[in-house]
Amino acid sequence: MSQINIKEWDVEDEGFWDSIGKKIANKNLWCSIPALLLAFSVWIMWGVLVKYMKEFGFNFGMTEGLIAGTEEYIAALKEVNNLYYTLPAIAGLAGATLRLPNSFLISLGGGRNVIFVTTALLMIPAIGTGIALNDINTPYMFFAIMALLSGFGGGNFSSSMSNISFFFPKKMQGYALGMNAGLGNLGVAVMQKMIPFIVTFSLFGGTAGAIATAKGAPFEGLQNAAWIWFPLIALATLGAFFGMNNVSTGTPSLPNTAKGVTKTLYMILLGLVAASVGAFMLIGIPWASFGMKNASMWIVLPIVIILAVTLMKHATPKEIKENLKKQFSILGDKHNWIMTVIYTMTFGSFIGFSMVFPKLAQDIFVYSNPLDPEWVNPNAPNIMLWAFLGPMFGALVRPIGGILSDKVNSGAKVTMVSTIFQIIAALGVAYFVIQARGSETPETYWWPFFGAFMVLFLTTGIGNGSTFRSIPYIFSKEKAGPVLGWTAAIAAYGAFIIPKVFGQQVKAGTPEYALYGFAAYYVICLLLNWWYYQGPKREFDNP
Repeated sequence: MSQINIKEWDVEDEGFWDSIGKKIANKNLWCSIPALLLAFSVWIMWGVLVKYMKEFGFNFGMTEGLIAGTEEYIAALKEVNNLYYTLPAIAGLAGATLRLPNSFLISLGGGRNVIFVTTALLMIPAIGTGIALNDINTPYMFFAIMALLSGFGGGNFSSSMSNISFFFPKKMQGYALGMNAGLGNLGVAVMQKMIPFIVTFSLFGGTAGAIATAKGAPFEGLQNAAWIWFPLIALATLGAFFGMNNVSTGTPSLPNTAKGVTKTLYMILLGLVAASVGAFMLIGIPWASFGMKNASMWIVLPIVIILAVTLMKHATPKEIKENLKKQFSILGDKHNWIMTVIYTMTFGSFIGFSMVFPKLAQDIFVYSNPLDPEWVNPNAPNIMLWAFLGPMFGALVRPIGGILSDKVNSGAKVTMVSTIFQIIAALGVAYFVIQARGSETPETYWWPFFGAFMVLFLTTGIGNGSTFRSIPYIFSKEKAGPVLGWTAAIAAYGAFIIPKVFGQQVKAGTPEYALYGFAAYYVICLLLNWWYYQGPKREFDNP
């Protein structure tokens, strides 16, 4: 059974599983995990990169020829600062949009072929961003394109999770999906610790431009923050190519490598077109002049999703179109939408909070004087020392959410408990935000704020695992894979929405309102989970 394409694959047969299936399934899982971890690292790296870009003077050439201290110079710096925040937003938007075609890739291209291609594509933003960070005068548009291409990493999650679901029997779905997603999500924490460490070394050559120091700190090469991922991605790509398989349950018409790769690249291109349109709308339309700056994301999102789905429905070859037609049947299934809403509560919150936590903590505890935005609290905690812990906890407990669901034979039960604590934690964070804002010594509220936020990360992580465990029990084997991919795609827009919502509320001076809004949403999800999967009129019994 060492061949790439495996036609006879029946993991629900215990004899087959014990003699052949288990070994192949675990090999594919352990080739999949590092590829997914690196995908998350490349996707979310912009949240950390922009912090360093600001410190080391990346002004996109916009201050060239201007005299420091003049009104024109200050106005240019403000515009540069605004552009920094759009880079993680573009990456978030692209990553979520690319999950849509990735949701359907496994049945078209084969698991091994898809993971090989999608992992190899990560080299493009790693190399490109490394080149961009090598010169402080690199144009903004080049960075925006690299942020867009970093979306490859966000998209990979849907195809990776869909693929792994075909390798394991139902009784082990919680473990398999939890391990793949949990250790994959760990890429966020790995990246948040790796980049601050690696930029202090002259590892991939020096950096052009006047950025030898920042605030007196020695500096060797910011470009390392992107280049460091390249050799790791190359190894993961080789691991997928030589270590993984295509199985008939996931890909009924098993293709050869060339056909599988071609189909995969074509579908990703369609997603990239939709993401590019969204990125252009985000940065190319003067929303503020229409008085719609805060509403722009709610206009861009549905347009991008509809465009991506339309392209996949109508711009694909006949062979692919017929296959997609079957898979798009999930859009007519009520439970697909219910699970999408519930899963967005868990993963959307996890990825959104991962991006926003360092900045939110900085706004509340470091720049804590609303009358003087440049004043720095001398007693403020070292935010970056602790920032990685939330994503790390959220990722590590994700497999526990799946395993607990397997133990009690219900993902819905575990989701219910984790959601209750998620609501309490969100309200707790809001309470300590208010207390810190009203205090002359906000740092005294740092640890309770941090603790409540860690509970938020833990509960979103456990809910990630338990929600995904429910899906194979609600949907048929044919529908489960696409549903896993679709729910993950929509939930990923949390990486775009949550930072934007917090940004608006922080600017208004009421960040707690964002948390109240999220808590209300979590209550709705709690009721949906109970009504359809636990209450007296439930349609599935505690899946």
